[in-house]
Amino acid sequence: MAGDGGNGCVSFRREKFVAKGGPDGGGAGRGGHVIMRASQEEDSLIGVYYSPHRRAQPGGHGKGKKLHGRNGKDSIVELPLGTEVWDSETGQLLGELLADGQELVVACGGKGGLGNCHWKTSTHQTPREHTDGVPGEEKTYKLELKLVADIGLVGYPNAGKSSLLCAISDAHPKVAAYPFTTLNPIIGTIMFPDYTKLTVADIPGLIDGAHSGTGLGHTFLRHVERSRFILYVIDMAAVDGRDPVKDYENLCEELRLYKYDIAERPSLVVANKIDLPDCLENISRFREKTGIDPIPVSAVERHGTDSLAEALRQRCRAMIEERIKNAFRKTY
Repeated sequence: MAGDGGNGCVSFRREKFVAKGGPDGGGAGRGGHVIMRASQEEDSLIGVYYSPHRRAQPGGHGKGKKLHGRNGKDSIVELPLGTEVWDSETGQLLGELLADGQELVVACGGKGGLGNCHWKTSTHQTPREHTDGVPGEEKTYKLELKLVADIGLVGYPNAGKSSLLCAISDAHPKVAAYPFTTLNPIIGTIMFPDYTKLTVADIPGLIDGAHSGTGLGHTFLRHVERSRFILYVIDMAAVDGRDPVKDYENLCEELRLYKYDIAERPSLVVANKIDLPDCLENISRFREKTGIDPIPVSAVERHGTDSLAEALRQRCRAMIEERIKNAFRKTY
């Protein structure tokens, strides 16, 4: 809720040796706004969850000697990048916060009232009129987080996505020998020697039918929407008796059915768990069936992870350069 505007003041100048000082009531300050601001320091909506009601400071009242009331202090709500703000009453999207420092005013403070000095005229020299402040806006919004990351890790449960994220970035997600270890998306950052970096989002394991909301399909898939690059993590050792070829085809189909453009984005395939038996045979069959040459890695033993990070860097750099070229062609 935004702050209310202050009330204007009715006052007359009273000083020795100053005859007929006249009206000198000052105007009031406006109420503070409620502003949502994107911050790289935030990674979840947990702060808003436990403190959902935010109220800005009201404006100060006007005073004598034509003193203007102070403006109310704004209430700043810091949110993670990728937050969408929806109006709960109309269901309309008010805006989305994608860049660090981007702000969105969601409730405007009330306008301050006017003091009696504003009504002084040659024929009305002792006005006693004033106006009260306007109440601040009171709004209710629904926040939805869609993580912003350069790369989205997509795979079935127990494919080794969390282990791979640990191996290539500074993130420390929960890793255990059972499926659905990751229940919430986690972002890691890959740092390179030249101080460039890439952000990677570990999307919780998908299951068949995720595009239609099976399980927590929509809850997980929405975080892939803002990933510019898709990294498919396939369990090439088929530890759970799965078929790596069908896993890859099903993952592509789930993304296509959820949103067609996601499946069309640039991607790489990672053949994980090469330290286990039967992996090399499955990689050969995967190449033959799909025509794709996956990058072999062992996330647990960290074999091939450096090569994978460099491949991601080169592909993402090529994407950025191509985007700049296209923008240049459109401009000229």
